[in-house]
Amino acid sequence: MRASCKRRPGDLAANLLIAVVLGLFAIFCLYPILYVLFASFSDPRLLNQHTGLLFYPLDFTVEGYTVAASYAGVWTGYLNTILVVTAGTALNIFMTILGAYVLSRRDLYLHRAANLLVVFTMFFNGGLVPTYLTVKNLGLIDNRLALILPVAISTWNLIILRTSIEALPQSLIESARIDGANDVVILFRIVLPLVKATIAVLVLYYAVGHWNSWVNAMLYIKDRSKYPLQLILREILIENTSNAATQSVGNLSELDQYKQLVKYCTTMIATAPILFIYPFLQKYFVKGVMIGAVKG
Repeated sequence: MRASCKRRPGDLAANLLIAVVLGLFAIFCLYPILYVLFASFSDPRLLNQHTGLLFYPLDFTVEGYTVAASYAGVWTGYLNTILVVTAGTALNIFMTILGAYVLSRRDLYLHRAANLLVVFTMFFNGGLVPTYLTVKNLGLIDNRLALILPVAISTWNLIILRTSIEALPQSLIESARIDGANDVVILFRIVLPLVKATIAVLVLYYAVGHWNSWVNAMLYIKDRSKYPLQLILREILIENTSNAATQSVGNLSELDQYKQLVKYCTTMIATAPILFIYPFLQKYFVKGVMIGAVKG
């Protein structure tokens, strides 16, 4: 017979206090996004006159999105970014899986030295100029591969996945070897299904990294038709110049009123895809990153 447990008033009060604190913290984290969202749907004239907090759109309008979307490079930038994110993330995950599996094998020759060399690259790199010269000598200037190959593996993500694989029971791998399985079968049939939570987290890490990246594009890409979205938005946010916006709004005096609004709209355009993807992978975060972090 199951004993019934009654919650004490102190426990209820503590749970209520924790819920209130976490709720306030969530509001503080969420409000900046809501502010940008409300501002992006506001009338530009009212928005320029408004000060303080914003809890709803000021005279709801989509004029800002119309102006931002009419900018010639936005949709081309979206396509370029999607290509880079898709191809780059696929290569990142493939290379990280291979590297993590190799480094997790304790019977690897010079196992400790190999891991130390990999960790070394996390703290020291070749520098901007040598990296640029390497990319140039490889013929990747003004090539989308320059946004993918130089960042094919993140050392931090590699270590996370390696730790997850090392935490798996070695008896599973030994049993597979006794049954005649080679490393390819062990990796793809045994190891990967057991660390899929970690891989899901790394997919999001890599995808967000590619989506937000603009520095490499600024250094290596010269053709505007190959600019990723973030580089296009950087021009809109910082330079505040847009021929399409001028044509849409009419004259410079009116364009000045739209500058602030377009900033909010372009921010939402760049942020929305990640915000939609994040909830689907959120459940894997704690499990994926913490697996293997503590060993008994």
